[in-house]
Amino acid sequence: MKIAIVTPAAAGSRTGNRHTAQRWAAMLRTAGHKVRVTTEWDAAAADVLIALHARRSHPSILRFRETHADGALVVVLTGTDLYRDIRYDASAQLSMKLAQRLVVLQDEGLKELPRQFRVKARVVYQSAQVKAKAVPPEKVFRVCVLGHLREEKDPFRAALALKLIRPQEKMELVHLGRPMSAAMTAQAKTLMADDPRYRWLGGVPHWRALGWLGRSHLMVISSRMEGGANAIAEAVCSGVPVLASAIPGNIGMLGAGYPGYYAPGDEKALAKLLTKAMRHQAYYHSLKRGIAARRHLFRPQSEQASLMRLLRELA
Repeated sequence: MKIAIVTPAAAGSRTGNRHTAQRWAAMLRTAGHKVRVTTEWDAAAADVLIALHARRSHPSILRFRETHADGALVVVLTGTDLYRDIRYDASAQLSMKLAQRLVVLQDEGLKELPRQFRVKARVVYQSAQVKAKAVPPEKVFRVCVLGHLREEKDPFRAALALKLIRPQEKMELVHLGRPMSAAMTAQAKTLMADDPRYRWLGGVPHWRALGWLGRSHLMVISSRMEGGANAIAEAVCSGVPVLASAIPGNIGMLGAGYPGYYAPGDEKALAKLLTKAMRHQAYYHSLKRGIAARRHLFRPQSEQASLMRLLRELA
């Protein structure tokens, strides 16, 4: 098959959508398909169009459907699609209507879809290939945050929680992510000046971010909305426990019974969980057991099998 994957994230971007597009392209090529990844569909011949982002990829979705009335069209719903745009944006709503299949990245996402669209929706969990074993430092409890500095990520919640933890506690926070505005840069610098335990290292290559993850005791994902965070899959496959905001996208990745949730935007609750994870081995090991129970979902072979099932349905 000739498959076009459209993602609004440009080549070289470190966003989750770009990583997803590139990973899927590699898996589909391994299965013998011809795959092109572009930021918009350029009318090149394609048996299947896979479009990431219902709203931002809508022009490509519309052009493909206008020229391929019966063509196989898959729309992958991102976090901002699921938890914002499909409620209010006409282009996102039309993209869902035009698609033969909709893809969500965790099973809680199905609940966000209008009922008439659920029959054509499928879940494809994102995978992570992490070769290095987690080896955190012995003298300090290291927490990491992996995510660009943008409002949807609530990027400074962990730093605000750290300020509530006594300075004599041997804890540090390493934050990796590119700033999306000058205001975000300024806030990160202010927080570093206020508390030397917080280090923002800016945008770094993916392999380096994984290195920091593997050298951490814990990862925090504090997002206000997520479609299905790649960082969670990477943490789970690295054996690094997660503390997460209790939003549907995170619950869909980690499971309803996972013991590491806090109310979104509540740094006091997050500070309590951070302290508990550092001081109480029983709680920390319950987090470890929780991620171990989800690891099978994020294996590359599981993701590839889901993609192959999807293509068979479209054939």
